[in-house]
Amino acid sequence: MQFRLEHQDPESKARSGTIQTAHGEIQTPIFMPVGTVASVKAVHQRELAEDIKAQIILGNTYHLYLRPGTDILNRAGGLHQFMNWQKPILTDSGGYQVYSLANNRKITEEGVAFKSHIDGSRHFFSPEKSMEIQRHIGADIIMAFDECPPYPSTYQYARESMDMTHRWLQRCSEWLKENDPLYGFEQSLFPIVQGSTYKDLRIKSAETIAEFGADGNAIGGLSVGEPAEEMYAMSEIVCDVLPQDKARYLMGVGTPANILENIALGVDMFDCVMPTRNGRNGMIFTSEGIINIKNKKWEDDFGPLDPNGPTFVDSQYSKAYLRHLFAANEYLGRQIASVHNLGFYLWLTGEARKQIEAGTFASWKNIMVEKLQRRL
Repeated sequence: MQFRLEHQDPESKARSGTIQTAHGEIQTPIFMPVGTVASVKAVHQRELAEDIKAQIILGNTYHLYLRPGTDILNRAGGLHQFMNWQKPILTDSGGYQVYSLANNRKITEEGVAFKSHIDGSRHFFSPEKSMEIQRHIGADIIMAFDECPPYPSTYQYARESMDMTHRWLQRCSEWLKENDPLYGFEQSLFPIVQGSTYKDLRIKSAETIAEFGADGNAIGGLSVGEPAEEMYAMSEIVCDVLPQDKARYLMGVGTPANILENIALGVDMFDCVMPTRNGRNGMIFTSEGIINIKNKKWEDDFGPLDPNGPTFVDSQYSKAYLRHLFAANEYLGRQIASVHNLGFYLWLTGEARKQIEAGTFASWKNIMVEKLQRRL
């Protein structure tokens, strides 16, 4: 994997670049749709590629390990072949999903013992096991196994968790050196910066990760309940330490406004379930603000979902029709909302890239953030 830094905004830390992987290029800043179990919910791969214009998607190690399992994925030739997606894929390490099973897991230096959310069966993830699973999945970018501390965390807990995450990173790296890729292309390991919301820990973790010299770096442990201002403060601190010539990925973020604010701080890559999850519940993100399509006010609005919307659903379906589908509990409504929201997120990061290249990102961002947070 290679990252080429191309433009820097003169009035912020926003930048644009290109990531080259075995499965194609990714132009940054970029939003990555989440394909939890080899599927971006309610969306066809053809729609992802041709309408939404996704350049890279995510798979979740924890979920893919449980279903369909690494044996099936290996026999299929990896996740790209299994789901027929020939563009880049990133997989998380399973650490966040295990973190979310707070009542059904036990963390030790060796790894994490947990119970499946599906059938209660017992499993164990170590750094080595996470790497083995991600080898079988075959993503272009794979994440180091980490512990995501809860918010709030005590300073001592956050420090001990961060130190263990750094030790686990070394174990991940050693396993990868000893085990060759399975599908004829290299995989790039991204370490993860931790440290909760403690400035000195974030700096120490970012320095440790920077010294590791990986192809790219991730920022974890944010968007877990902390105020947005703390998220931005930690992102800025970390981006100031991480190397300029490597891609920076902020995990699990966030709202459209969150994304623009973090682009301004120097982040390149984002993912979040919000566009599809919220879309399935009737929340529509648009260039003018947020729509709750279930509200009666849209009952006879025959205008497009978003006049600036880039996908076919924006020109083919009206707000009134989409509201009707939600009122009638028709699955098509959830599909339309998901395609629209994902298309909007990709449009937004694409527009941010254009503004960075033009040197006008900072002023554009300030206008857009205000619009994006309005309730229509």
